[in-house]
Amino acid sequence: MWCTYKVLVFTLVAASHLPPVYVLEFCPSAEPDCHSREDAASASQSSTHSVKSRWSVKSSNVTHNLDHFKVSCKKLIDAFPVDEVDGNFVRTVKNCIFSKSTPTALTGPLRLAVVSKDVIEGILDLDINVSQSEDFLLYASGSRLLPGSVPLAHRYGGHQFGYWAGQLGDGRAHLLGQYLNRRGELWELQLKGSGKTPYSRSGDGRAVIRSSVREFLCSEAMYFLGIPTSRAASLIVSDEPVLRDQFYNGNVKKERGAVVLRLAKSWFRIGSLEILSESGELDLLRNLLNFIIKEHFSFIRLDDPEKYLVFYSTVVNETAHLIAQWMSVGFAHDYGPFGFMESYDPNFVPNTSDDEGRYRIGAQAEVGLFNLEKLLVALSPVLTQEQKKQAKLVLKDYRKVYQMRIHQIFKAKLGLVGEEEDDNVIIAFMLKMMEDTHSDFTMTFRELSEVSANQLHNRNFTQMWALEDLSSHKLFSDWLNMYMLRLSRQQSDSDLDRQHRMKRINPRYILRNWMAESATRKAEKNDFSEVELLLNILSSPFVTQATAEKMGFAARPPRWARSLKVSCSS
Repeated sequence: MWCTYKVLVFTLVAASHLPPVYVLEFCPSAEPDCHSREDAASASQSSTHSVKSRWSVKSSNVTHNLDHFKVSCKKLIDAFPVDEVDGNFVRTVKNCIFSKSTPTALTGPLRLAVVSKDVIEGILDLDINVSQSEDFLLYASGSRLLPGSVPLAHRYGGHQFGYWAGQLGDGRAHLLGQYLNRRGELWELQLKGSGKTPYSRSGDGRAVIRSSVREFLCSEAMYFLGIPTSRAASLIVSDEPVLRDQFYNGNVKKERGAVVLRLAKSWFRIGSLEILSESGELDLLRNLLNFIIKEHFSFIRLDDPEKYLVFYSTVVNETAHLIAQWMSVGFAHDYGPFGFMESYDPNFVPNTSDDEGRYRIGAQAEVGLFNLEKLLVALSPVLTQEQKKQAKLVLKDYRKVYQMRIHQIFKAKLGLVGEEEDDNVIIAFMLKMMEDTHSDFTMTFRELSEVSANQLHNRNFTQMWALEDLSSHKLFSDWLNMYMLRLSRQQSDSDLDRQHRMKRINPRYILRNWMAESATRKAEKNDFSEVELLLNILSSPFVTQATAEKMGFAARPPRWARSLKVSCSS
């Protein structure tokens, strides 16, 4: 079973280090029983290229009482037919986009594990103190509905193991409603782990603490790394027993239930369109496409006869851009069995269930291509023959766009300015040395950002463990000579400028597997201090922090981390 990653829709933004582009935003996430990762797709998130904390919110601009916090599902319910059948029992659903589905309250005492102040105050306009109330526990766990909420579960389809799997849908997620904040941004609030829906299949509709801690921390970490993502507002845990066979080996264990309150501009995905196309519900397909374009692609005119082709072209382009961003920080898979690559290895696979390495980090661009091919199939019924030909040409350029973006990003990671013929050689040469020496991906680039030209020249890498590993390669001197000669030709660029520029793109801290594991083990014992600590550290991943250094978050990973495994059972 493969976990879904959702391609989100897009908004026109000017990136801090790029010319204006249409940014496609992914919302990586795992759904019940880990739906196919090949079903790329959800709708628009605001861009996170220029990441700024929103914590300095004036108290006069936030709500202090949850009774005054309202959401609405009216826009969604008015736009689309809703499932005529009521109830959360599992069934095949037709001729609709959503089913009404009420969350099932978690049993046992509820505990607030962690909240994102940046989301609570900066997006939801709530005073952070509100999150400490009993009311917040009930609202954010699904035990009580927010004013205006008509909870919905979304119908979509998808692929598994490269094959069409039919109806999937929100099997443990409930859309509470849309919230319009003081900035005029419309956000959709969703609970994950909140009980069964018509799309639960054989699942129980729950999520457990270990996967919920990981998703909460990683979604916020990705945001502060400057990578488009869904956001996490809160994590609530309970004593409700949830049975899980974590590694599918017959060893069923009792774990505890948890719910994440998460946000996105929309939760539509490629599978939202695929299910309608496959079912022949073409009027509904056009309706959904027009809605998505109107709400999230406002630069496309609805009366433009080429609107669906423009939509597709945008998705192709920005999928390439986003996956390149994932690769730039060594992120693989989705918020289920995700992982940040430690030792550089194109064959890195975070999911122990992926025996064939179908979703290895080096194949992510190809998985994106697979998703885009399936999107074109879904759109074919509403395209003319000429538009289909044009769409295939657009798709043909996907690899070129991806390679261009990868080249731009890795040049920036190496501090290279301008364009020279041998830049690709310098990048590829370094990555091959990293692979041969098993050098740490994050810290090799970070230490290269921190080392001075004089230290490089003298190969003085004291207390720089990743560079020491890299320098053990027999061809390191050859590469270093090429690199320093290239830097020397950047005459208007001082060494200090290079270091500052590189430190803004090469993080010092990522959510390493052992860090998430350590925080999870404590959380399962109701000690959430390390979850809170990690949230604070990962909110400033490019800044050296004394506490993080003391905890070893930038040090060589501990030996016990090598035996850690992450599966799709969450």
